Amino acid sequence: MSRSHASIQNTATVIQRLARRYTASGDMDLGNPKDTLIGVLLSARTKDAQVLKIFPAFKRRYPTFASLARSTPEAIRQQIATIGLNRGKSKAIHELSKIILREYSGKVPDTRDDLMRLPGIGRKGANCILSYVFAQDTICVDTHVFRIAHRLGWSKGKTPDKVEQDLQQMIPKRLWREINRTFVHFGRDVCQPRKPQCWRCPVADVCSYRHKTPEPRS
Repeated sequence: MSRSHASIQNTATVIQRLARRYTASGDMDLGNPKDTLIGVLLSARTKDAQVLKIFPAFKRRYPTFASLARSTPEAIRQQIATIGLNRGKSKAIHELSKIILREYSGKVPDTRDDLMRLPGIGRKGANCILSYVFAQDTICVDTHVFRIAHRLGWSKGKTPDKVEQDLQQMIPKRLWREINRTFVHFGRDVCQPRKPQCWRCPVADVCSYRHKTPEPRS
C-alpha cells in the first residue's frame, strides 16, 4: 500500500469529514476501565445495542472485579443470558477478574500484550480498550472498519490484522483513534453492509464504491 502524500491527505480528509458529522463516543467507551473491558468482551460477535441494554443491571449486580471473582461463571451467565456466546463469555469474565486482581492489583492493564493475556480479549478488543481507556493511538478493526476500508479502496486485506497494517500505513497516527469511532457510526447510518445509502454519503467523492446503490425514486 503506497504511503504517498496524496493518499495520506485523502485518508485524513475522509476521517476528518466523518469526525465532524459523527461526534458521539464509541458505544463501548463506558467511562471507566472495568466497564469498558467487560463491555468490549461482551460485544464480540454481538450487537453493541444488546450489550448496552443489559449492562446497567449487570453493573449493579457486579460493580467490581472482586464481586465478579467471588461469583461463579453460571451466576454471571444468568446476567448476560441474552448475549451471544454467553457461556464462554461468562467463564472469561470470571477468570479475567481473578487474573486482574491477582496479577494487576485490580487494575486493567495498559499494554496490548497484557490485555491479550486476558481470556476473551483478542487484538481487536485490546486495541479498542487501549484507545477508549488509555487514549493510545491504536486502530480497532471491527466489521464496520473492515467493510468500509475495503469500499474506500484503502485495503484489500483478507484479515483484520492485514487491514490494520494497511490502515497504519495510509492514515496519520494522530487520527488512528478516530477510525473505529467514526466508521462504526458511519457504517450504521450510511455505509450499511447490504444496501449502503451512497446517495447521501459524505465521502462519496473519494469512494470507489459510490455507485453501488442508486438513489431511490421518489
